[in-house]
Amino acid sequence: MEKLRIGIKAYKSKILDEACQKIIGVLKDNSNKVVGPIPLPTKRRIYCVLRSPHVNKDSREHFEIRTHKRIIDIYSPSEETMQQLRNLDLSAGIDVEIKHF
Repeated sequence: MEKLRIGIKAYKSKILDEACQKIIGVLKDNSNKVVGPIPLPTKRRIYCVLRSPHVNKDSREHFEIRTHKRIIDIYSPSEETMQQLRNLDLSAGIDVEIKHF
């Protein structure tokens, strides 16, 4: 059985959820078996920056970037499904990876 796995990443969870709904809407129209979106753990990257580089080493600021991730699995996709996924218009700030198993 063939399977497509779509991995989606974004910094904002609201934009990510909207993109997942668009993808699932396209896939449901073609009557494919779809599993997901499956939320993965959010990755937090924390940066520590000195407020004043030459004095006051104890004075620092912390900044954080959160990366939200989702996975959608499609079983037995057709060529028409692949074409519709290629033509799908998603908003900026979303990273999409498609893997074929």
